Amino acid sequence: MVNESNIVSKVWNFANILRDDGVSYGDYLEQLTYLLFLKMVDEFSKPPYSREISIPDGYTWNDLNKMRGAELEDHYNKTLRELSNAKGTLGQIFTKSQNKIQDPAKLSRIIEMIDKEDWAMMGSDLKGRIYEGLLEKNAEDTKSGAGQYFTPRALIKAMVACVQPEPSKTIADPACGTGGFFLASYDYISQDHDLNKEEKEFLKNKTFYGNEIVANTRRLCLMNMFLHNIGEIDGETSISSADALIADEGKRYDYVLANPPFGKKSSMTITNGGGEQVREDLVYNRQDFWVTTSNKQLNFLQHIRTLLKDEGQAAVVLPDNVLFEGGAGETVRKELLKTTDLHTILRLPTGIFYRPGVKANVLFFDNKPGARHPWTKEIWFYDYRTNVHHTLKKKPMEFEDLEDFIKCYNPSNRHKRQETWSESNSEGRWRKFSYDEIIERDKTSLDIFWLKDDSLTDLDNLPDPDILANEIIENIEAGLESFQALMETLNGE
Repeated sequence: MVNESNIVSKVWNFANILRDDGVSYGDYLEQLTYLLFLKMVDEFSKPPYSREISIPDGYTWNDLNKMRGAELEDHYNKTLRELSNAKGTLGQIFTKSQNKIQDPAKLSRIIEMIDKEDWAMMGSDLKGRIYEGLLEKNAEDTKSGAGQYFTPRALIKAMVACVQPEPSKTIADPACGTGGFFLASYDYISQDHDLNKEEKEFLKNKTFYGNEIVANTRRLCLMNMFLHNIGEIDGETSISSADALIADEGKRYDYVLANPPFGKKSSMTITNGGGEQVREDLVYNRQDFWVTTSNKQLNFLQHIRTLLKDEGQAAVVLPDNVLFEGGAGETVRKELLKTTDLHTILRLPTGIFYRPGVKANVLFFDNKPGARHPWTKEIWFYDYRTNVHHTLKKKPMEFEDLEDFIKCYNPSNRHKRQETWSESNSEGRWRKFSYDEIIERDKTSLDIFWLKDDSLTDLDNLPDPDILANEIIENIEAGLESFQALMETLNGE
């Protein structure tokens, strides 16, 4: 019987010991990933699994486990370099790998800790919880910038609960980060359905497809998925390192669940004629896009629509600028209303993302075949922003906070919905607007509010000082980002 709390405390205690030495959660997580993977390869190569997994001679778990001191450090460095050249998932896990633990004694203690457990026999729920916990801790480390790859799990779970993905259907995320949408979808499908053998195999190996261009984040995603029983330890990876926006590869999916990276512009570093390195905006010229723009968010939205099969469903986290920006933004919104059924928008509160200043929404839409008339007939809005206050530490958003939205969404039959807003109940958060009402708005803006902000009129109901201070900081940072984007636009055009 696995002592769950004992294993969790061991893993966490080591994280704290290394923190005292200046090793971040991210660096610890990386090394844990390398070592855990090697140990599990070793376990799977023995009975009852007896699988042939090609680790080069001299670089196995047993080779590493024999050594101590400077010899261990030197051999570990060589192992990381050697395995980074391997093919498939193995090579992807070790791509650009480096040893970040400079004390051989502590490296040896981590190896001993891992060696004492039978990880292959351990339930995926436990392994997954340990790893997800470390990912969240890493996201909280603002200096590392890892938070931009970590979507709040409560939000992901709520999005999946609305979409209700079905067995034997494909799910894509073109900016998959550490794989949160895949894991929540896996849990939903496996727990909500009595799967037969073929459906279980499809769920494990043929359901999930993604892109992640940052090598370290892709590594964490692959390991996170594997620890949750998605994919094979010796199989090919379904997570591509390619920039998803470069081209339409032609593959189509039943669902796209995503939170594309924050920041409005895509850019790359080039060397100019004078030998200087400068950053240049990336513009994707694609025939399947409605408009050419350097706005990363609008490009992801166009790309996600391309990825969907006819009748494919999407749920995408996007910042406010996508709802109101003119020019390319207006074009994209109009085309989205025409070609898809954009049926629901969830307005999110501030204080839930690890990058401050983010004001975001979830857009839910179903792709449709070509037609003469727009597919969107009405859009239902749920305002979970006005008079809602969250912070990451003292008052984080929980799944229960979004249960009212899920109830209003009515995933069992979203064509039978009831507004909670009315002329007599002006405080209702759930309200619909017709296509005609939307299209008549300036720039076809979807930036719609109707609730009264209590903080503007009722000084007795102000939020706690720390929440208020956090919101002020977020508003200032959001304003600075908008001003920076405006300056870039003016300088570029």
